[in-house]
Amino acid sequence: MSPYLAEFIGTMLLILLGDGVVAGVLLKNSKSENAGWLVIVLGWGIAVTLAIYAVGQFSNAHLNPAVTIGMALSGSFNWDLVPGYCAAQLAGAFGGAILVWIHYHAHWRKTESAAIKLAVFCTAPAESSLINALVRETIATMVLILGLLFIGANKFADGLNPLVVGMLIVSIGLSLGGTTGWAINPARDLGPRLAHAVLPIPGKGSSDWSYAWVPVIGPLIGSVIGVLVYKTLFL
Repeated sequence: MSPYLAEFIGTMLLILLGDGVVAGVLLKNSKSENAGWLVIVLGWGIAVTLAIYAVGQFSNAHLNPAVTIGMALSGSFNWDLVPGYCAAQLAGAFGGAILVWIHYHAHWRKTESAAIKLAVFCTAPAESSLINALVRETIATMVLILGLLFIGANKFADGLNPLVVGMLIVSIGLSLGGTTGWAINPARDLGPRLAHAVLPIPGKGSSDWSYAWVPVIGPLIGSVIGVLVYKTLFL
């Protein structure tokens, strides 16, 4: 399998399971309706773990433009591959969101709130300041990149790394995710937001493009800072 196809499939699986757990918790008449934030966080952590197991052998399972750029900045990834990886990740995220829409097709009409429907696909801040949200996405992604570099610097038993990365995602979600929904991944937010914009979802509202730049720019800034901190303090 080519690394680009692997990134597409891995990111699609990530979004199918990640946005899928959000849909289950938020949409009406789901058996997991109102299961809460902890279920969402655990669902995303498991989604990341499974996606890495699925395609890690083919592409190292970045699944995230912020990770791809961070690894290139750290010197462990070829810059020539960055555009293709990022494009595959965005396309995979878009495809995964479409699968979530199909899977929960009967539940969209039963859910009245346009904001809840949007929340299935992409993130939104808990309070309205865009600058605060940008700072929070930057910090959370910095922790993600530092965590990945820390994990990469240690040796684990074969097959254990994806579990540790999944635990990292859960930790960030529990500790830092409540402020913005912890996108920490431009593709994870932008791809599904694009899907929300084009899909015929009953009663949907705006895709909130005024906020859409925050979960793209914040993670990219956080990625750069994370690599710089690691190189300055830990090498």
